[in-house]
Amino acid sequence: MDAHSSLLIDCGIFQGNDSAADERARKIDFSIQGIKALIVTHVHADHIGRIPYLLAAGFEGPIICSEPSAKLLPLVLEDAFKLEFSRDTRTLDRYLQRVQKQTVAIPFGQWFSISQSDAIQARIRLQRAGHILGSAYVECDLTYPQTALNRRVVFSGDLGAPNTPLLPGPKSPERADILILESTYGDRLHEDRITRHARLERAIDKALADQGTLLIPAFSLGRTQELLYEIEDILHRKSLLTPANISLDEDQCLPINWPQLPVIIDSPLASRLTAAYRGLDNYWNAEAQQRLEAGRNPLHFQQLITVDSHAKHVQVVNYLSSTGRPAIVIAANGMCSNGRVVNYLKAMLGDARHNVFFMGYQAPGTPGAAIQKYGPKGGYVDLEGERYRISADITTLGGYSAHADQLDLLNFVSGMDKWPEQIKLVHGEMSAKQALAAKLQALYSTRNLPVDVLVPAS
Repeated sequence: MDAHSSLLIDCGIFQGNDSAADERARKIDFSIQGIKALIVTHVHADHIGRIPYLLAAGFEGPIICSEPSAKLLPLVLEDAFKLEFSRDTRTLDRYLQRVQKQTVAIPFGQWFSISQSDAIQARIRLQRAGHILGSAYVECDLTYPQTALNRRVVFSGDLGAPNTPLLPGPKSPERADILILESTYGDRLHEDRITRHARLERAIDKALADQGTLLIPAFSLGRTQELLYEIEDILHRKSLLTPANISLDEDQCLPINWPQLPVIIDSPLASRLTAAYRGLDNYWNAEAQQRLEAGRNPLHFQQLITVDSHAKHVQVVNYLSSTGRPAIVIAANGMCSNGRVVNYLKAMLGDARHNVFFMGYQAPGTPGAAIQKYGPKGGYVDLEGERYRISADITTLGGYSAHADQLDLLNFVSGMDKWPEQIKLVHGEMSAKQALAAKLQALYSTRNLPVDVLVPAS
């Protein structure tokens, strides 16, 4: 904000395959002196993953986020803390208490004062970004009383796309003098999001016909809840949601004679986050609200089973891999690099009855990318040091990205009453930044407006 004070927008971690690089990326290599607040746009790891390190470095300021994000943040940070630091209950409780003490939840659309002094006055406002539940873009108003100068800086965070299940799409801000804009898909357009529902339905039909499991690797936050929402609608329309007592006790396996297709979430974190999503239904979009009013619950329907314990997980893997009972399994993680989905893959990739369903992009170098590339050719993949032949059907369904594409990003800018004078592109590969920069320049030329588009190297 000035030479002596600043705001920190997100504090995330790069998720790659180089553990040494990952460790370096976790370190707080900037001064925290003068940081008035940390503002969290949303609770994905690449935006909050370094919060434990920031607190360890001595940051004691407020962690400001939307009200839904304040509910989700402790769940995500708790899971990450257990994986990276300690499962000791006392240590974990102290950490979560500190996070809770520093968290400040603010409503969407309301201005919140950050700093007041003779030199500068700063306030922020969070607006819905449509990426995941609670995601926000940040409007930051800076006023300098001594010169009467006012500047509005907008930080996009991760913007969502139109026609996203559960969430209303983002609306452009009124204006911005400076825009910090994500560019993840700045060089491409997504596959049609409207017809993806029919493509998902065809995949479920095939799984039923093959008498096997439809295995969907998915991240616990956002993607899992979207899938459940769409699967519930497909099963509802197919009249598959007839009364049935479905339970899975610690010492039981799945009932063999189920008359309906079970939908299984095999991820403790995904189960907790889905429960949190259900408790935040007042933030859902109009269509989702209408389903609730009609007596349906798209995140807690009759056939939905959650698998929490490792013992249950092993039972389900063994049962589904050895029988001809069709099922849908959503298991973490989305790139197949670790988590419970790996055990399903080991047990099912060699069997043609089963179907592995990727919801779009798989990062290069991950097992998911290898399965996606070589699976349709009858190739193999290495999982945890062992090689597995791929006989299962491999399908990739586009249109499920949680990010805005190139057209959506351009519309975010053109939808403003006052277009930014300067746009800085972040959160994307260099090719995506350069492609989006060219499109932005062309957009401004249609109005004969000047714009300074900055494309940083990293």
